[in-house]
Amino acid sequence: MSDSDPSARDAEYLAKLQDYYASWKSIPSYAALCDVFGIASKSWVKAILDRLEKAGFVERTPDGMWIPSRQFFARPLAEATVQAGMPVAVNETHGEYFVIDEMLVDKPSTTTMITVKGDSMIDAGIHEGDVAVVEKRHVANIGDIVVAIVDNEFTLKTLDKERGQYILRPANPAYPVIRPQGTLEIFGVLVGLIRKYR
Repeated sequence: MSDSDPSARDAEYLAKLQDYYASWKSIPSYAALCDVFGIASKSWVKAILDRLEKAGFVERTPDGMWIPSRQFFARPLAEATVQAGMPVAVNETHGEYFVIDEMLVDKPSTTTMITVKGDSMIDAGIHEGDVAVVEKRHVANIGDIVVAIVDNEFTLKTLDKERGQYILRPANPAYPVIRPQGTLEIFGVLVGLIRKYR
């Protein structure tokens, strides 16, 4: 695209609009968007929004208000992976776009999020303060990390079996294996994990 192409900066405008929406949870008036985009003309703002609508990032309500579409919240997933070992050459190309919700949630109606408390699963990479994405179901496989109800308390552990009985294994040697004396009920299975670094 050349600089004379009016849509050449649409990715930049979209990024500014996404940042504004993250702060204020709304798409403002054309006049306010002039300031957000750093342009002087409301007609330019409308043209930008029309292009973003055509690209699938925003849409209009029946009463004409601009709102974000589902694609508005998509984030780029780089084609290259990141090495946790030795550095590799950087590839600037972008891969596909994903909505984070779609990456983590297969069944929205049965998915909940639970904040992790404690460090009993630290060796599984699950830290206190992480948000566990849990698919609610009463059946799990051996080796699944589950949210279970034991003696009327929730716990997050790995489901295992010992001498024909289900047990719950922590991922921290400082904690004992849970061998329920009463009932063990599976609340759900861990399907994702969210951690925000500050």
